[in-house]
Amino acid sequence: MGYAVVVAWLVLAAIVVLTWGRLDTDRGWRGFVLALTLGLSLLHQLLFATVTEDAFITFRYAQNIADGNGPVFNPGERVEGYTNFLWLVLIALPRAAFGADVETAAVVFGVLSALGCVLVSCFLVNRIVASATPPGTEPRPALGVAAAVLTASAGGLAVYGPSGSEVPLFVLLVLAVGYALAARRPVVAGVLVAFAVMTSPEGLVVGVLAGLWLVGAALKEKRSWWAPVGYVLGALVFLIPRLAWRATFYQHFLPAPLAAKLGGPLGSQLAAGWPYLSGFALAHQGFLLLGVVAAVALLLRRTEPAFRGLRVAELPARGEAPVVPAALRGLRVAEAPAVVAVEARALIWLLFVTAAGLAAAAVLVGGDPGPSWRLLAPVPPLLAVASAAVFGVLTADVEGKPSPRPRSSPARLVPVIACGLAGIAVLVSVFSPEMLGRVRDWRAHGTELAEIGGWLGEYLPPGSVVSAAAPGALATHGGQLLIIDVFGRTDDHIARDGRHEGGISTDYDYVVNDRRPTVAVPADGGYAERQHCAIDPVYAGKYEVATFRRVGTPYWVSVYPRAEQAKSLVADLDKGPDFRYVPCPS
Repeated sequence: MGYAVVVAWLVLAAIVVLTWGRLDTDRGWRGFVLALTLGLSLLHQLLFATVTEDAFITFRYAQNIADGNGPVFNPGERVEGYTNFLWLVLIALPRAAFGADVETAAVVFGVLSALGCVLVSCFLVNRIVASATPPGTEPRPALGVAAAVLTASAGGLAVYGPSGSEVPLFVLLVLAVGYALAARRPVVAGVLVAFAVMTSPEGLVVGVLAGLWLVGAALKEKRSWWAPVGYVLGALVFLIPRLAWRATFYQHFLPAPLAAKLGGPLGSQLAAGWPYLSGFALAHQGFLLLGVVAAVALLLRRTEPAFRGLRVAELPARGEAPVVPAALRGLRVAEAPAVVAVEARALIWLLFVTAAGLAAAAVLVGGDPGPSWRLLAPVPPLLAVASAAVFGVLTADVEGKPSPRPRSSPARLVPVIACGLAGIAVLVSVFSPEMLGRVRDWRAHGTELAEIGGWLGEYLPPGSVVSAAAPGALATHGGQLLIIDVFGRTDDHIARDGRHEGGISTDYDYVVNDRRPTVAVPADGGYAERQHCAIDPVYAGKYEVATFRRVGTPYWVSVYPRAEQAKSLVADLDKGPDFRYVPCPS
């Protein structure tokens, strides 16, 4: 599959570079190249095709919603162990309505969202560039294709597209907020921001920055004050009912995963966050360099408004041009407070600042243990869109006179640079041990945990309680087992009152003595390569070690049955044909 992705990139790059001029003028050809770009994105996603542990936690909630148990991880326990409410509702609907498999629905929605990111990045660039292009000069929609190619090559988006997680939907919503602002639809932008916040906590960063951008535009009289007011109202229409329901149903405003992650000292979170960001920067040097060069060029190149001297009412009605406010009609652009070329530059800066804000937020929360920098997945698409838009804005004909298609060397280099950086990103996905290698290990561990969960669910007594460090896959495949997350992501007491260290929260005394699990599964990475007979000290005394060999493999799994039930529990688990009990040497 890795070689197929590389070949797909080579074919697409050759077509884009050789037909670059035609992409500006031929809509049908441009659509064909966009279709090829979507194909590259799909192959890139299939290269990874791995469902995440966090996604399995959401699947458990979605299954309980569809089955009538409510939004709970364990029936009867009201704990908000997720931070992606909108995604949870979305993937629960097909099961509730048609009995569809939650995991399949989540993977399909994720892949479609990632493909949507490719398209929206194209449309957003073209919208920004068109707004800065003077009358009489044709816009250059080929720049949108360049942004789409870069977005399709972004490794983080490809990893999480088929992961079953909310990441691709969140990236799509972030880009859609930018498009709504470019289209001068602040109420729509507010609604989309509310959806982003309900999809991922990082949506707050996007919402605050977009709101400040609108307030700044109003202060400079580029937009009326109704723009930020409408934006806030559009967001609050959805966020207030959501917060009210959260407070009444869960009795908390902060979800358990966030409480567990943010309860530690800021210094320890920063200590984990900086390496997280540096690893991302090392793997995404191409995107970062492109963004830095584009930002510096935009900062140094200060042009006069492209429409100076024209009346706003004389601006041509172009499919992608912004709607001119009625209040500005008849005014000269030199006198009008909302010059669209200036606003295009401001919107580009918003994209850059949003990327930086999301990076800062990832550092402040201490990063994320998953591969491929999940928290930073929106950054490469944002940089791709902003950089392509910078070139379009800075090369617009500032005199407003008709001119032939640009044939200068910089214009010819655009497809070469875009496709070259896309190729580097694809090669990083295929060959970097931090990308495909880690994801393959991740996939193997998830498969193994799912097998362990299915085994425990089938052979443990009904209603058994299992404590685990990786509760998602165990719970999703464990039937009606009650699962305790020892790191507090689905347990309010551990998340809020436990000991916080290294981005996790623990309280083993509470687990052992209050929750009293029937069986503990200490490993969070699936099978072990050898028999482990030592017991974790936190379980010593009240639990025993039972080791099982996976039949037909050299792999082992250790579980800790409660001491007073150990004999019967081991006998029950030994009935499974796929696992054979092997006593530890005395």
